[in-house]
Amino acid sequence: MQMSVSRDGIIEKLLRMGLVGMAEAFVLQSEQDKEGTLSFEERFRELVDAEQAYREDRRHTRLLTRARFPLPASIATIDWQVARGLDYTLIHWLAGCEWLQERHNVLITGPTGVGKTFMACALGEAACRHGYVTRYWRAPRLLAEIKAARDSGFYHRLLHKLAATHLLIIDDWLLAPLSLAEARDLLEIIDDRSQMSSTIVASCIPVDEWRGRISAPLVADAIVDRLVHNAHRIALTGESMRKRTDLRVADASGSFPAQSDPSRGPKLR
Repeated sequence: MQMSVSRDGIIEKLLRMGLVGMAEAFVLQSEQDKEGTLSFEERFRELVDAEQAYREDRRHTRLLTRARFPLPASIATIDWQVARGLDYTLIHWLAGCEWLQERHNVLITGPTGVGKTFMACALGEAACRHGYVTRYWRAPRLLAEIKAARDSGFYHRLLHKLAATHLLIIDDWLLAPLSLAEARDLLEIIDDRSQMSSTIVASCIPVDEWRGRISAPLVADAIVDRLVHNAHRIALTGESMRKRTDLRVADASGSFPAQSDPSRGPKLR
């Protein structure tokens, strides 16, 4: 009885100090090693490892929530069997996040539906796993947020917040041509981040056409030069993944035309 009270007291103190992972591991230890086969060092190492894992998991969860990804994605769930021009070596090197330490950018281009958003979010999830503060924006929403911040007097606060983000993901980049005011606002953001933090840009517009979709040539040069400098490029190809999904659903329902059998889909890489 005294042992039980003593154990409960230890658990209470651990929880009071915020050592939740250690407390949970202590309970498991008490139940699984009743004969005391583990040495003090082994017991203590298990408790410390459990607390570290708990804190890292909590931080990862907080960063994922803060990032506001539009869909769940990770490097582990990439579909490598669909021919999209993916470079396995490059993607897995990017997953290690060394490019974030070096303040490099990533430019993801390709036609609609080939997985640009998924790839951007997968790299963003890897960044969160490595402890980097990440934020996802669709370009139209970001531009609207900038305008609202300017109108309400919070423009500089928003610029500071964006500059402090380790990894900024801008999706649907240049989906519509930029006005001069929009281009200047984006230049302000990108200039603050240049060689200080990293940006992922996802766009269905090829990089060599970006300048033509920004109204002011000088501003266009400044934006593109800063994004392209020290940038790793992922150029996706192939048919829409959404179309492939629709075809698989149609085939499963028995309504798929025989000449369009999805089993004859793109060749594997």
